[in-house]
Amino acid sequence: MSPLGIKICGITTVEDAVSAREFGADYIGMTLSQGFSRSILPDDAVDIGLIVDVPLVAVLVDESLDEAERIGKMSGASVIQLHGDEDREYAEELRRRGEWAIWKAVRVRDPADVGTAVEALEGSVEGLLLDGWHPDRPGGSGASFSWEGVQAQRDRIPENLKVIVAGGLTPDNVAEAVRALRPNIVDVSSGVELHVRRKDPELIKAFVQNAQEDG
Repeated sequence: MSPLGIKICGITTVEDAVSAREFGADYIGMTLSQGFSRSILPDDAVDIGLIVDVPLVAVLVDESLDEAERIGKMSGASVIQLHGDEDREYAEELRRRGEWAIWKAVRVRDPADVGTAVEALEGSVEGLLLDGWHPDRPGGSGASFSWEGVQAQRDRIPENLKVIVAGGLTPDNVAEAVRALRPNIVDVSSGVELHVRRKDPELIKAFVQNAQEDG
């Protein structure tokens, strides 16, 4: 299995991006759709990208294809992470419009949601992000899902589809999540925050160390 990747998401400042890079983040995620608690502008993402030599993940929610393309190109995103109701056709078209990879978030209420997502999305995206379900928020809520329930679905996910595990991860539980779900990448936002829009460098450091403890 390839080395575990680390994504620190919800980055809003250069300072936090630098901390994430220094402590070993492989990806830096930024919410570039507007109206969310951790939203930033594409221009801010450019500033972050100029400082940190880490692939940038643009988190988008139900943007038009033209707007998603504009944001992706303006921000210099290596990955576009879709967190809304975007379907297979949307993902395939967005892939054609840029050099980025596409990850699709699945908010898991029932373990069967994972198998359903694989059937619906295989071949159209490079990554499947498993997140907790929240009735009002598409992501970043800190909601978790049943790792035990999803374990039975894990082997149904083809090897060419990256598994990104998010939802309620913290320095205290990330090692358990890695053992249970064997992800390619773990993704944290609220679990390493002092408060919304401000990361804690010590929590980032602990998260990275604990995630990789068996690696």
